[in-house]
Amino acid sequence: MLQPPPSSTPPLSSHDKFEQLIEGMLENSYGVCDDFLDPTLVKRLKVRLQTLHNTQEMKAAGTGRKTGFRESAEIRGDVIHWLEAGVDVADNELLSLLQAFVSHLNQTCFAGINAQEFHFALYPTGSRYQRHLDQFKSDTGRIFSLVLYLNDAWQETDGGQLRVYPSKHPEGLDIFPQGGRAVFFRSDQLEHEVIPSLERERMSITGWFKKR
Repeated sequence: MLQPPPSSTPPLSSHDKFEQLIEGMLENSYGVCDDFLDPTLVKRLKVRLQTLHNTQEMKAAGTGRKTGFRESAEIRGDVIHWLEAGVDVADNELLSLLQAFVSHLNQTCFAGINAQEFHFALYPTGSRYQRHLDQFKSDTGRIFSLVLYLNDAWQETDGGQLRVYPSKHPEGLDIFPQGGRAVFFRSDQLEHEVIPSLERERMSITGWFKKR
């Protein structure tokens, strides 16, 4: 399981963070970057998520799309709220960073990304998301997935890890959902699941870089 980084780790530039995620994806099927989000931004986004939850603006998530959409807490137990530009200062700062990542992907990898969609996600204690791919069978627009964590001082005993299944490790590898950490992978290639959180609510931002 990936653990929080040592506090002495020097900060990376945005360029270096983007490259770390891309290189990890190319080498291992998934990239991980600790402190992808500045601690101050993590705190503001966490407050934003908690406010949305307290005001009942987050809705139960589901699986599938359009006529195939379904809600089932046994399959997926989180509640979500989609980010929109111009609504909140913290949201705007995050979306600006994500757009910079898109520009980097398009310039260095010729990715052709021209859209993105991201949402806040809160997993209540005991909830999970069963093993799945992020790309729909009927819509191949999602190219890359990115998960960003907002949890403070998360412990292994809290559970809630992201379990990924790269081809080199079919038994699965666990990624610790520490605040500020980012995980990046191909939406159509890497199966993954969210293990139930045992002691605390689990907070994150999840989304996709897309081709329309």
